Amino acid sequence: MKAAIVGVAEHGNSAELVTVVVEGGEATLLDRRRVDLTENLPTHPYHHEGAWALGRYRDSDWSRDITLDEAIALVEEVTAAAAEGAASSLQALASELPAKIVRIAIRVCAELPDSIEERIRDNGAQTMADSIMYRRALADAANALGWTVVWYDKKQVLEEAAAVLGGDDVDAVLKVMGKAAGTPWQTRHKLAAAAALAAAAS
Repeated sequence: MKAAIVGVAEHGNSAELVTVVVEGGEATLLDRRRVDLTENLPTHPYHHEGAWALGRYRDSDWSRDITLDEAIALVEEVTAAAAEGAASSLQALASELPAKIVRIAIRVCAELPDSIEERIRDNGAQTMADSIMYRRALADAANALGWTVVWYDKKQVLEEAAAVLGGDDVDAVLKVMGKAAGTPWQTRHKLAAAAALAAAAS
């Protein structure tokens, strides 16, 4: 059975998963899908509800009254839901592919304060904490399946993908994949595909 690699480009509570096989410097697209990690829950509990609890953005039309304790409890609820969503999504992907997934490439996470309250109170941390929460949920789910997690840097991933392809034009390879995948094939899909290619070197 061929070894496959999944590349991830997250967007809010959803993620684009692009799965490829790389053999002898040649890349083949196996699967492209979007997964939603949570349903019927706020998608940015740190950046929205957490901020509102501290009085930030209260003049916006979409803000609502919420206490800090309620915001912390909401973050815990969304975190648990994201863990379940990531586990079921990756398990479904693994069961539906004619290949064995061995690696997953996820965008590298910045360091955050230890506690939920600290992340909410830190203005810089709360702007990125939601995205990191979803990425970590996917990483934990992948680890549970025995996949190797490769953390990628958006600024370097195209260069690293080109190296895996022996210096070939990455844009051309991604264009071929896009034709195979069909629409939509947007920037985030290309990023996930490039991340998967780059992870082949790990």
